[in-house]
Amino acid sequence: MKIDLTDTTAGEINKSLVKARRAIGTPAVGMVLTLVIVTDEENAYDALKSAGDASREHPSRTVVVIKRVSRSHRDRTQSRLDAEVLVGADAGTGETVVLRLYGEVADHAQSVVLPLLLPDAPVVVWWPVNAPLNPAGDPLGALGQRRVTDIYAGEQPVRELAARADSYTPGDTDLSWTRITPWRSMLAAALDQVTCEVQGVEVEGEEFNPSCELLAMWLADRLDVPVKRSLSAGPGLTAVRLRTDCGPIALDRADGSLATLSIQGQPKRAVALKRRDTSELIAEELRRLDPDDTYASALRYGVERLKSGARGAASVAASEPGAASGGDRLAAVSRGLTEASSALDEVSRVLDEASGAPKEPAREPEASGDSGKRPAGESPAKGAGGLAPVEAAAEGSRVAAAAQAPVNRAAAK
Repeated sequence: MKIDLTDTTAGEINKSLVKARRAIGTPAVGMVLTLVIVTDEENAYDALKSAGDASREHPSRTVVVIKRVSRSHRDRTQSRLDAEVLVGADAGTGETVVLRLYGEVADHAQSVVLPLLLPDAPVVVWWPVNAPLNPAGDPLGALGQRRVTDIYAGEQPVRELAARADSYTPGDTDLSWTRITPWRSMLAAALDQVTCEVQGVEVEGEEFNPSCELLAMWLADRLDVPVKRSLSAGPGLTAVRLRTDCGPIALDRADGSLATLSIQGQPKRAVALKRRDTSELIAEELRRLDPDDTYASALRYGVERLKSGARGAASVAASEPGAASGGDRLAAVSRGLTEASSALDEVSRVLDEASGAPKEPAREPEASGDSGKRPAGESPAKGAGGLAPVEAAAEGSRVAAAAQAPVNRAAAK
């Protein structure tokens, strides 16, 4: 059943909901939550369809808030509220109210939504597109116990991911995190089957896919190992490879539906890892209404820390003792000691010249009568090396420091 209301109020919408329930013979309210969808006209149909599919698992009252853009100055000064009330087969297993806000009332959407919330029921606010950087600070977001966004729909997903970490509030979540739930479950199950220590991880996927970044941050946060982020043509996440002390572990999904799990010493296994649609993602988020501490920990690890950690891991891997054989390490130590010995000989020579070397014989005075006078700017008592004692001592300190560096490098290796 569908009821159209033009230039209406929240009170009239509530009356229409009661009337529609009585008309179809279900006067009781059997909803478990209120789902508030904040979107635009372009994306309203897809969001409403996904919410309707999810309502089969979570019967809810769905309130869709669409803020219409006013083109003229007169339209912007006139406030109007239009609504569609859907009950029964048109609304899945719940109730749906579509609100279209015009003019100044669009700036006060929370005042319109508040009377339509189910009493004593949790509220979930979902932004399919154009989510605020601080969902909890948004007037509509403040109404909900959970706030669901989708960074993947943004223009700069990775930058928004960093901004969400700064403004995170318990109850925030993102569908980019929900998309990697099967990956996290499969990787955790694979590590439970072995008793190996993870030494490094590589996450491969599309370049501007925030799910890849979140999975990499989750692995870096939980395993405390270097994580390398590599790029592929997609779709989405394509592979995760773990380097362990008893062989590699790989989860590879090239086609977006079927993945292959490879563990050293075990046969390869095919696992279902398909890309899920939005209705499945939002249904998963509605199963739990408490704060997701694991998401918060992974988000706060930080994209910049992940990038700097990957660069640091590459440099450390190039100089790790395990990256070369024992003979190579001994040769490197020998070269370092030889460099140190040569540098120490140079220090000794410079100090000898500064302190005990014979001076040049004094020149005969010129006929012009400047008997024994030094030219202006000439330093007194230079050694054979052309350095004054103070300068020679400074030069000796510099060479000594240079000599100590090869010794330190050799000892570290």
